[in-house]
Amino acid sequence: MRFLHTGDWHIGKKLHGYDLLSDQKQILDQILDIAITQKVDALVIAGDLYDRSVPSVEACELLNQAFIKINLQNNLPILAISGNHDSAVRLRTGMPWYEQTNFHLYTDLKQSFTPIEMDDVQFFLLPYFEPITARVYFEEEKLSLQEAIKKIVEKMKQAFNPNKKQVLVTHFFVAGSTRCDSETPIEVGGLNGIPYELIQDFDYVALGHLHSKNALNAENARYSGSPLKFSLSEKDDSKGVWILDSKNMVPEFHQLEPKRDIRVLQASFETLTDPDFYQQQERTSFWYFQLTNRSVITNMMNQLRAIYPNILGVERVNGRDQSNLLNKVKQRKKSPYQMLTSFFEEITGDELTEKQRSWLEQGLQQAIDTEREEQ
Repeated sequence: MRFLHTGDWHIGKKLHGYDLLSDQKQILDQILDIAITQKVDALVIAGDLYDRSVPSVEACELLNQAFIKINLQNNLPILAISGNHDSAVRLRTGMPWYEQTNFHLYTDLKQSFTPIEMDDVQFFLLPYFEPITARVYFEEEKLSLQEAIKKIVEKMKQAFNPNKKQVLVTHFFVAGSTRCDSETPIEVGGLNGIPYELIQDFDYVALGHLHSKNALNAENARYSGSPLKFSLSEKDDSKGVWILDSKNMVPEFHQLEPKRDIRVLQASFETLTDPDFYQQQERTSFWYFQLTNRSVITNMMNQLRAIYPNILGVERVNGRDQSNLLNKVKQRKKSPYQMLTSFFEEITGDELTEKQRSWLEQGLQQAIDTEREEQ
């Protein structure tokens, strides 16, 4: 059989405050297109379906529509688990109905010991859990994550069918993997991950939690990575899904193309605002600018946002021209109001809003009144 390995959808996540729902809808449609084109027999989702344990109404609607397209309209079986960002209780709502359409969503440790068998593969779905869950299940007061995983794998192996391949789907940090900035570190049971040696007996381990497909390059284990870039540290990362065939269990990567990519550009302010330049750019991308200018630029952010609406940040690669800055300050009338407004503009690149100016005036007036009372 053939199956698609994905995970860490984080539906509802924002990027520096920017809404990603339209980007996520487009990327989920791409995943489905790949699944259909590659004629897979099942779609594996390795946790973190949502970005928050209490997702927004819009996030719920998007995920529901994705499941309808995948499972009901295209009759594609789903094998999914809850991750550390998900609410296991909320996700398991409706589970008995899901399974009638080959939609297997596991959120409880005890479910993981009964494999889902499809053709020549046994899928063991192990959702994210805290050590206390394993201690209660195994009735042991002191049980670390490492010890719990060892017991879990030993129990799973009792159900291994020697005539089939075994696939573990789970959502943890495997020791030796590399992180990126958009991930939430999970250190449970006093350990910063599970040893790779404990999962070597599976033919393939479909991992979730880390957002780069290159986080771990073990012989039989891969992270799917997130389908979208969720931080600046992922700007050079290629996003996609793994396709596996049970004949050889060799992961085959299929790249996804985002609706809006993250781009980093070093240039002068004059270049960025030149129509001949910016009309050649993907202006709706998420931009991080490295300005080469040293001088102060009045109303910088507002001018840039008028051209590039999705700016993640701006930094000065050469620093400010401090001598020029001091000279300009000395030349101004040195009223407190002017000094403070010009200081704000020179540091932030933006002008004070009407409300901020009102607050400044009120504060200065209070300071003047206090000074008079004390004289």
